[in-house]
Amino acid sequence: MTPAQPFDASIPVLTEVLRDDPAPAADGAALAHADHGARLEAQALAGWSEHEWEVLERRLATRIVQQLQSRVDFVLEQRIKDSMAEVLSHALRDLTAEIRGGLQDTIEKIVARAVSQELTHLQARK
Repeated sequence: MTPAQPFDASIPVLTEVLRDDPAPAADGAALAHADHGARLEAQALAGWSEHEWEVLERRLATRIVQQLQSRVDFVLEQRIKDSMAEVLSHALRDLTAEIRGGLQDTIEKIVARAVSQELTHLQARK
């Protein structure tokens, strides 16, 4: 048996989803809120039709998807930013190495040609 997961206050419970009043209950009203929730649950279990259960299921699914989607969007955006930063870092490092190698090759050729020309010039003056 796995231990119970910690309570996540950002995920609505059934009584919050069914509540007519959209304002969250204050700390002092928690007991009244629990009683109201218990009454709603008893009412639902006692006499809801199949259609009412389907409506509840759709409402719950819609709310849960909306809340999860905002979290998924945030996590996805963060992971994409992190991945892009890593990709750009690798690309910048590779580009820098390529430019450095090209510059070194060009400088070596220029220096070799300058030395060769200078030696040729000195030998011609003899």
